Amino acid sequence: MSIALPAARSVAVNPTQAQMREWVLEHMPRITETEFGNLNYKAEVKARLASSTFFIAEEEIYQNRMPRAEHDEWAARQDEYIADKDMILIEGYIGPDPSFQTGAALYMERTQANIPAMQQQLYFPKDGNWTREFTVIYTPGLPAPGKPNDRLNLVDLENYVTRVFGSDYFGESKMGGLRMWNHLVYKRGGLALHSGLKTFPDVNGEEKVALILGLSGTGKTTTTFRQQLGSLPVQDDFNALMPGGYVYTTENGCFAKTFGLDPDDEPTIYGGTTRPDAWLENTHVNPDGRVDFFDDSDTANGRSTFGLASIRHRSPVDVPPASYLLLLNRNENLIPAVAKLKREQAAAYFMLGETKGTSAGGKEEMGKNLRVPGTNPFFFNNDAMQGNRLLELLETMPDLEVSLM
Repeated sequence: MSIALPAARSVAVNPTQAQMREWVLEHMPRITETEFGNLNYKAEVKARLASSTFFIAEEEIYQNRMPRAEHDEWAARQDEYIADKDMILIEGYIGPDPSFQTGAALYMERTQANIPAMQQQLYFPKDGNWTREFTVIYTPGLPAPGKPNDRLNLVDLENYVTRVFGSDYFGESKMGGLRMWNHLVYKRGGLALHSGLKTFPDVNGEEKVALILGLSGTGKTTTTFRQQLGSLPVQDDFNALMPGGYVYTTENGCFAKTFGLDPDDEPTIYGGTTRPDAWLENTHVNPDGRVDFFDDSDTANGRSTFGLASIRHRSPVDVPPASYLLLLNRNENLIPAVAKLKREQAAAYFMLGETKGTSAGGKEEMGKNLRVPGTNPFFFNNDAMQGNRLLELLETMPDLEVSLM
């Protein structure tokens, strides 16, 4: 059952993109209109805050935990803060498939209207059957003194509510919903994969499906959106893999890195990012509005959101079962570059999760050799659960080909 939303001075329910743009221009500092007509926000927070994230659950959780009593104190503090604030409520679905979609909502201070505008681009639109199952309550103006960075993310897996304190980074909204979705997918017998999804015709013209798993910086998004040999992107970031190879997508848009974005190398992402209706965050924009995608003097973790409707793509509904699983492990010291894997090898390399840290993980990870099991930095529990679940799923997919790249 969904919790009641905290009372506020006013609540704007599902405002239009135009209305939120107007609020952004009226109330927000550090906003620049770009040469493309879209808006870029220079956030104080440049990346996700893993050390500030705590889980509340009765089940055994192999993560930062917080007692229910302490959570309730923070929740009451946030509810009291919201009481005299103007809020925005964005409602929609994670996932487009009627048999596998989750009603989600973002409840956000109106003074940070760019974040609900970006989230609205990623939710699938609500319909008459919509009910709220996931809730993200987000107050950038309320710090959390005494917690890491004086910021706090509370993940209540019993009630599927995430509360964010003090951050102005859009990724905490996006991952607030998807982190809870990780938990739900696992309970349903599947595994949430930090992966891209694309389709392509084989030599006989039959549609085939490939999942591309990889951490930020391994080439996941670039591989997914490169449209060679008739291939089409379906999903950018998170997918559910279920028994039998059935795949379910999550988002109606893309949250793409903008540093190094080149129209020749990544034309699809470049085209979506440079539309007037895209939203930019922490991308370098000169005072005259000119965008420099190769300037990382402030951060290399610049981002954009845009809807799937803005790019050429394959519908995320009724996707055939997966035929290929590509594991992108980034280690320049190993050869061969591509290797076909047996089932047990696939689970092992999936758990190895080798990469080099990028700006997505903050300065403490950037440039370092990392291992993130399952390539999923947002898994809610002991990472061994991911490897064991993947091996169980692979046993139900005898024809799936798994390759390490």
